Amino acid sequence: MNPRLLALAAALSLATLAGPALAAGPARILFVGNSFTFGRADPVLSYNAAAVHDLTAGFNAVSAAGTNSHPAGTPGRGSFEPHPWGGVPGIFKKMTDAAGLDYDVSLSTRNGASLRGHFLNLYGAAWDLRGNVASQAWDIVVLQEQSDAALPPGRGRNANPAAWRAYAHQFEHFIHDGAAQSFTETRLFGSLAACRATGLSQGGCDTRRDIPANPHASAATRIVLEQTWARPDMVEAHRVTRPDLATSDGRPVAEAGHAARYYADLAGMTADLREAFHAVAAGNPGFAGAVPVGDAFQRAVDQGLAQGSGFYGADGSTATSAPGQLDLWWLDRLHASKYGSYLSALTLFGAITGRDPLSLGAHEQAAIDLGIDAAAARALQRVASEQLGLTPGPPQR
Repeated sequence: MNPRLLALAAALSLATLAGPALAAGPARILFVGNSFTFGRADPVLSYNAAAVHDLTAGFNAVSAAGTNSHPAGTPGRGSFEPHPWGGVPGIFKKMTDAAGLDYDVSLSTRNGASLRGHFLNLYGAAWDLRGNVASQAWDIVVLQEQSDAALPPGRGRNANPAAWRAYAHQFEHFIHDGAAQSFTETRLFGSLAACRATGLSQGGCDTRRDIPANPHASAATRIVLEQTWARPDMVEAHRVTRPDLATSDGRPVAEAGHAARYYADLAGMTADLREAFHAVAAGNPGFAGAVPVGDAFQRAVDQGLAQGSGFYGADGSTATSAPGQLDLWWLDRLHASKYGSYLSALTLFGAITGRDPLSLGAHEQAAIDLGIDAAAARALQRVASEQLGLTPGPPQR
């Protein structure tokens, strides 16, 4: 990260992220994202779902197209992500309750969704994701981009930094100002050439986008960006995989051929994600900052707490775990495991509430419910605390 951006990132302190004290009554927080947010597989997927609002459960009931949430037994379709979802927001809610804080938690999420897809409602008429954001005035909104979209061009299958930046800013304007607008993406990106460079056709670039006003826009809403984590499936050689639709969790099965490798190690990918998220946050005062979830993953790896290599078997088709180390990633080496989701929630909890994750204690209820032992819970709490600067720790790699 260049020195100027590093200085700007440092200026976005925990106090800035946590913001001023909220008014009396529950703090209304919305998590906007995708499977990184909703947790992909149990025990995280359905965790504490009864205590949060899954704003896309109704959409999925109308149209499950493009999801893994079809009714059980639907031929040739995945049924392994049934709604309602709790996910990382459900863990966050449990932590805030334990801390004696009053948060009303909602999530608007869909498989593989980008911020562009959320803003333009690209996933079918039933999926009014932008409408979820406009459904009420929020105290806090957390925006999570598609996992690799913020990376430099060519460094990921979905790398699209121009679109990531543009739609992060579009959401900031929509949430804070909310005025109706009509635009083409040619105009949004500055030229037809710039728009085409994002992968859109000329017809797509010149399509008129009519965005109605947000009736619940509020300048007081605190908007934070959630930095995604590096992915072992983009770092280590392995076979192409696909979800096994016949299983209860859609675990990966190997196919012919090898997947693309984009980075030499997790640290390199983490550094690019860090720079991308902090640059957007630092460049727009409408953002309260970027929550360093991806950096917390890397910190756990750097300290030897979590596995950082050797994620695949010798034939490149099986997921392997290192004895004595926590595995932050699920079997597909893309999504978070229960440990990774717990670390995500801890980092979000500390950044958003201003409370030290270590204050939750080794016997915190979400960890118990997820099957995380006291020693692992305490170690992950310490990583999040160090990452947020609340506890002294080694410098970030």
